[in-house]
Amino acid sequence: MNLLLTTPPLNVFEQMALDDVLVRARVHARTLRFYNWTAGDAVTFGYAQFISEVRRGVQQAQFAGALCRRPTGGGVVFHYDDLTFSLIFPTQDKPTEIYKNLHKSIHAALTLSGLSTQVFDQKLPPSAYAPSQQHSASACFVRPVENDLLLANGQKMLGGAIRRFGEMVLYQGSLQVPGARQNPAYKQAVIQGVRSFWGGDLTLAPAQETWLQEARRLASAQYQTLTWTEKF
Repeated sequence: MNLLLTTPPLNVFEQMALDDVLVRARVHARTLRFYNWTAGDAVTFGYAQFISEVRRGVQQAQFAGALCRRPTGGGVVFHYDDLTFSLIFPTQDKPTEIYKNLHKSIHAALTLSGLSTQVFDQKLPPSAYAPSQQHSASACFVRPVENDLLLANGQKMLGGAIRRFGEMVLYQGSLQVPGARQNPAYKQAVIQGVRSFWGGDLTLAPAQETWLQEARRLASAQYQTLTWTEKF
């Protein structure tokens, strides 16, 4: 069954932990989840990024909230008012194909709803995807990469990061438009895009309490520890 999963408000460590739990708890199943955030801003950064560079970058941005290393790759993402979501599903497709097909499906849904976006289609060298750029932590929404979605003015508005867990894939995405988290049009466009991408409908369901309990345990035991935060 394809689930559209709902949760109570979670902090950034619990958000990362719950995705980690779900990718193991719902093997061979498909799950879309929009993050329901507790109050306060947060930053997530890619699994392979250097904490010294991340801290320098967030200090330059005068950010003082919580920092959490993601289980996925990519760069630094500031979570102020973005629409943040994750997909967990089985596939043998390559990450580049997943990224292209998912974003094109969401782009089509946004277009149908009257929201103007474009797909960034420039080929970039491998160095553009590195977690560090000239001794600074790469920032996801500073420079687009291939198949990111852009606003009409060229500003990046949707990016994501992918990690494979055996047959399962975790995609963590952020849609960054002012007020996106409170605007139902963006959420509906993502839902429609995911339906098209998966070729099936979604059943609304709350997260099981056992998953939430395990996510809170994992957040405390791993995601908010210095061992994880300062892994690299």
